[in-house]
Amino acid sequence: MNVRRLAAIDMYGTRGTTRRRRIILTEFILGAVVMVAIGGWILGHSPGIGDLTLGLWLTGAGLNYAPLAVHAITLSRPGALEAELANVDTTRELRRYSTRQLWIVIPLSLVALSAREAISLRRSRPGGARQLPGYDEEP
Repeated sequence: MNVRRLAAIDMYGTRGTTRRRRIILTEFILGAVVMVAIGGWILGHSPGIGDLTLGLWLTGAGLNYAPLAVHAITLSRPGALEAELANVDTTRELRRYSTRQLWIVIPLSLVALSAREAISLRRSRPGGARQLPGYDEEP
């Protein structure tokens, strides 16, 4: 699964409105910050095993929003989302990625997939150099 494409398809939705893009960007950023904060608070203040499990899950699931937020920020630049989704059947991809969003509830799954993508990109470039997605152009 391509985490950047998941973020792009989620931001685009069915019509790619500016309002939807902002809502999804806010969701990803707040998801990361709030879930990790609440998870950390529970871990620090709850002695029970059930509470600790909940705290670990919230923290891990919240960390899944971090790579989505990073991609959403880079895709928020003018023309970046359109370039990412050029020649893509967004209706088909939206159906496909709607079920793949469930990976968010599995702690650290999107973090691991993003790390794997980064390693793969690094290995595929000559000399091991890698540009961050969305930062290939000069300002």
